[in-house]
Amino acid sequence: MNILILGGGGREHSLAWAVMQNPKCDKLIVAPGNAGIAQIATCAALDIEDSAAVIGFAEEEAIDFVIIGPEAPLAAGVSDDLRAAGFLTFGPSKAAAQLEASKAFTKEICDAANAPTAGYGHFTDAASAKAYIQEKGAPIVVKADGLAAGKGVVVAMTLEEALGAVDDMFGGAFGGAGAEVVIEEFMDGEEASFFILCDGENVLPIGTAQDHKRVGDGDTGPNTGGMGAYSPAPVLSDAIAEQALNEIVKPCVAEMAKRGTPYQGVLYAGLMIKDGAPRLVEYNARFGDPECQVLMMRLGGQVLDLLQATAEETLADAKVNWADDHAMTVVMAAKGYPGAYEKGTPIGGLETLEDDSFNVAFHAGTSEKAGAIVATGGRVLNITARGDTLAEAHKRAYDMVDAIDWPDGFYRRDIGWRAL
Repeated sequence: MNILILGGGGREHSLAWAVMQNPKCDKLIVAPGNAGIAQIATCAALDIEDSAAVIGFAEEEAIDFVIIGPEAPLAAGVSDDLRAAGFLTFGPSKAAAQLEASKAFTKEICDAANAPTAGYGHFTDAASAKAYIQEKGAPIVVKADGLAAGKGVVVAMTLEEALGAVDDMFGGAFGGAGAEVVIEEFMDGEEASFFILCDGENVLPIGTAQDHKRVGDGDTGPNTGGMGAYSPAPVLSDAIAEQALNEIVKPCVAEMAKRGTPYQGVLYAGLMIKDGAPRLVEYNARFGDPECQVLMMRLGGQVLDLLQATAEETLADAKVNWADDHAMTVVMAAKGYPGAYEKGTPIGGLETLEDDSFNVAFHAGTSEKAGAIVATGGRVLNITARGDTLAEAHKRAYDMVDAIDWPDGFYRRDIGWRAL
């Protein structure tokens, strides 16, 4: 098969790494890719939110299968246009991707499906949002309704912080994403990520993970896109995963099909678990980043077969072969992230790292300049390792991190602390 992966981050590097291991993969192109992806696949400069450009490129390269990594092309309807042009495509339709693109839409689906989630209010003006906050009190969660690259959520521990978040969102801090706001009850417990493939009708769980959203050790500081992750997540036991599947995922997938917008792709359910019961925090319409990296490390080449079965609507016949192992990824980010940071700083030591099925440095925001790897994003590297135990994966990952020479980068030293 000739395969095209859309995206250029750590998630797409790990997808490419896994897909390449499957003998069915003849040619792999990643657009736009990054410096790490360029070491294992062909990279192509392409506007991945421009359907016509993507379709033209796929025709030229005789692509058999397109895998969409990030949320922006999904929200732009690229998956719909690819399917209409006859391409086998992994990724939900624009209508189904609203499960991520609109927090209010997800709440509406949960209400219709009786899926347990946080109580909420949905607002289009600051005054009524603030009145709701005053009535409910703090702690409370303020969310930009639209896509804000994982940054449009404020867990406000005080009224002042919550009211300030409303001003920020309606004031344009998150662009169009904050034109509407969803305000939710604060759910305490332990958060975990549950990944399920859906072909419109059938569902297949493919793993659990837990990521670390806060920028600093001990889960301190502002929220980020994720500073590290590990899989499996012990808090998401088989029994709790089964409960989440039956009470949350399956009813929501059935509701989507009933509305004529069947969900086809990966559904990432962010869950809050308390006293053995899961509630939905949010859905994402794509693999999480950096959770995808630890899932790919554990799944390997079978990923291509699973994604193909999802796209071909044959998930009922598919199964996952799990090794009894653990994986961990540590994000190395540019100093200043998630605020302002410098681009173009050189990274040394990558060539000294082991690169095998137990140790991989996935690139998230890099490019090559005059033979050197330089940082081009906020989250730059995902140092990922696998082991028989989480402690073994932890040691391997941090040994790799310690071998990297990047004075302008930083990372958390406590990834996996809950499970360890």
